[in-house]
Amino acid sequence: MGGEARWVGGEARPPGGGGLRLARDGKGPEGGGRRPGPAPGPPPRGFLWLRRQLRLWRRRPRGGSKMAAAVAGALSLLWGWLWSERFWLPQNVSWADLEGPGDGYGYPRARHILSVFPVAAGIFSVRLLFERFIAKPCALHVGIQDNDPYLAQPNAILEKVFISITKYPDEKRLEGLSKQLDWDVRKIQCWFRHRRNQDKPPTLTKFCESMWRFTFYLCIFCYGIKFLWSSPWFWDIRQCWHSYPYQPLTSGLYYYYIMELAFYWSLMFSQFIDIKRKDFLIMFVHHLATIGLITFSYINNMVRVGTLIMCLHDASDFLLEAAKLANYAKYQRLCDTLFVIFSAVFVVTRLGIYPFWILNTTFFESWEIIGPYPSWWLFNGLLLILQFLHVFWSYLIVRIAFKALIRGKAGQFHLLHVSKDDRSDVESSSEEEDMATNMKSPCGSSSSNGANRVNGHMGSSYWAEE
Repeated sequence: MGGEARWVGGEARPPGGGGLRLARDGKGPEGGGRRPGPAPGPPPRGFLWLRRQLRLWRRRPRGGSKMAAAVAGALSLLWGWLWSERFWLPQNVSWADLEGPGDGYGYPRARHILSVFPVAAGIFSVRLLFERFIAKPCALHVGIQDNDPYLAQPNAILEKVFISITKYPDEKRLEGLSKQLDWDVRKIQCWFRHRRNQDKPPTLTKFCESMWRFTFYLCIFCYGIKFLWSSPWFWDIRQCWHSYPYQPLTSGLYYYYIMELAFYWSLMFSQFIDIKRKDFLIMFVHHLATIGLITFSYINNMVRVGTLIMCLHDASDFLLEAAKLANYAKYQRLCDTLFVIFSAVFVVTRLGIYPFWILNTTFFESWEIIGPYPSWWLFNGLLLILQFLHVFWSYLIVRIAFKALIRGKAGQFHLLHVSKDDRSDVESSSEEEDMATNMKSPCGSSSSNGANRVNGHMGSSYWAEE
């Protein structure tokens, strides 16, 4: 362009007498001008500013534009690789083929996942209200006290040892501290125990968290059973692969998937403000893998088999939370009964139904009907890793039950006698030492709300969280 047109008296005049042809010149595209028509009015001020900025950007050194072009090209290649049809879809299927409306909500699309985040925020808000106005009154009704933990006597030397060196001093260190402070060794042991219990969350908080999870797991499991009962693939699992991937997304299936995914996103965010557990990193990875698997199955439209997997896992989750609620309320017989039921359901669903029903159809029946492709291999690989986790968790549960049988009284599952575990949360740490000390010292019963007793997740390795 030969420069900017100046507007004088409402009429455009090109600078220098040339460069910009006006509409009244009567020149069409063949003559290098615009099509005939009325002269346009003056452009808005913002438009002139944008043209000026564009002209200045064009005058910049070419190195910057080359770099920007290179970055844009790299991002374009990365985006194309992430959404490669060869990876996500079977042969001879493209994303354009899934643009059709189908029935209900059409076909699953990646952009649907964006609706998860406001739903997750809403679930978290509902949780805060639920814990305050429903769970807390229930906890107080069953006798759980809203008391602050017993505070250890302030002592700068012991506090420094506790924070910087160790929370569980050995006999040699205890004797050294005894001489330094002129305290009895038993008194120092009591101080460290009270200091550890001071950091433990109160039973009321744990009860409210478990009651929220129990309520959600029970509701989503009931919804899943109701939805799947009328779904053809629940009775004939091969229906998961017939006409794949041209399987329309119904409203019930959409709500089921979005609610499950939003709940796990809310757990991912709330994990940073919930009770801090020893297995924080493990559970963070677990939630991340669950979110990834649900998202992955939604994008490539494996939602039918995905609903079966989600419902199968929800079948035992609410039983675990129910047993924890009974434990916090000190209903021991109910707690033991629920734990036995949970163990049985977990083993049957995760070691029986999952491998012989779910993995059989994802590996063999899907191979027969649609054949393998890259995302098929990844999906089945993730499901196989999940099965290895099921075996590991089942081993922990069986070991807990076996210990309970040995240490229980009159053959009952007094699980609170199981003192040490592999995956305990923070409140069950070092319970073996605390119980041994309680038997020697009267100060063991001074902690409020039974903080010094084994009142964690039934002292179980799996009890922290599945």
